[in-house]
Amino acid sequence: MNIVVIGGGVIGLTTAYWLMQDGHAVTVLERCSELAAEGSFSNGGMLHASHGEPWNSPQAIRQLLAWIGREGSPLLLRPAHLPRMLRWGSAFLRNSTAARHRAALLANTRLARYSLARMADIRAATDIRYDAAQAGIAKIFWDVNEWQAAVRDAEQLQAHGLSFVPWSRAELLAREPLLDAVGEHLAGAVFYPDDETGDTCLFTRQLGAYCQQQGVAIRTDAPVRALELTAGRQLTVVMDNERLQPDLVVLATGAEAARLVRPLGLRLPVEPVKGYSLTLDVGAMEQRLRLPLIDDHHKIVATPLGERLRVAGTAEFTGFDSRINAARIQLLRKQLTTLLPQYAQAFAQAATTEWACLRPMTPDGVPIIGPSPISNLWFNVGAGHMGWTLAAGAGRLLADMIAARPLGTDAAAFALDRFR
Repeated sequence: MNIVVIGGGVIGLTTAYWLMQDGHAVTVLERCSELAAEGSFSNGGMLHASHGEPWNSPQAIRQLLAWIGREGSPLLLRPAHLPRMLRWGSAFLRNSTAARHRAALLANTRLARYSLARMADIRAATDIRYDAAQAGIAKIFWDVNEWQAAVRDAEQLQAHGLSFVPWSRAELLAREPLLDAVGEHLAGAVFYPDDETGDTCLFTRQLGAYCQQQGVAIRTDAPVRALELTAGRQLTVVMDNERLQPDLVVLATGAEAARLVRPLGLRLPVEPVKGYSLTLDVGAMEQRLRLPLIDDHHKIVATPLGERLRVAGTAEFTGFDSRINAARIQLLRKQLTTLLPQYAQAFAQAATTEWACLRPMTPDGVPIIGPSPISNLWFNVGAGHMGWTLAAGAGRLLADMIAARPLGTDAAAFALDRFR
């Protein structure tokens, strides 16, 4: 088939890769001048099957309500944005029950584990380099009760294939000496040996180059203005100076997807959530983090990526405003120096790239993968903060669905009709 994939981020490129492997003629359309220029450009860099928990846990909902309008909070919901979020927000709250939250967590965890296996397949087939490391991730805790609760949660996920090792404070400090400066305040950690890290942007662009070599047409500076449905149910991709009529269209545009399909009478419950990151050049530092860290209390991640350190965190419900809020960047800097106070001056002097992007989130925190009510339109959207983790598996799952092959993981949890 002739297939158009709309979106040149990590979701779009992994989808294109698997469709190409099936022998389809694939075209990727990306509105920016480069691949991975938006949500995939500078995310936290973690592929973590251990961290599939949606944001709308019963506990998190209480925190979110307390954080409304508070600029210094990890998750910021601006009061002025509340009216346009009523429908999506109501669904977000409905999915925050313990049972629904648990079901969403398990769906994400299954897909994430499947995705890490598919990432290994891609590495083996393409030999691309993206500052990758398969050395695990440590989630650290400052409160002993929260640490013990996290260990209990990890124990419950063992039956679903999640591997973990609980670390005491002493074990954590032995494995990550840079935390000595705050060691007396730490309770312990949970180490997830199967988790990975890597630069999403490098991966996406190198995978794009590989796909091009294999015959995929990749077009940048190619914004899609609309999708139109003709009388014969033929889907037309409307661009600035041309109209494409492929056999099938895959929408992998993240938060923009809902806008594109609304004129077709379809409603995608996907809301943009702004995330932030800092990338620091730490090549001159004699000592660097050995381990990627998730700081549960401060809601940040710190990921070594070669000669760089990626720090990401905080989230902001602010619609489609992708501008960088200096206060949120300052909050990230403050949280980083709280974690590693001995390097406050070095971090302040390091060359730094600041970034903000819009992550596409569904009300239940699970992506939408599969067919739409329009027979030749398919979705791979809404992975939220787990886009990098789920990309390889989501792309393969979609390709298998299109080919009507047996699926590597259950697809029912990702169907659009779950929101009816």
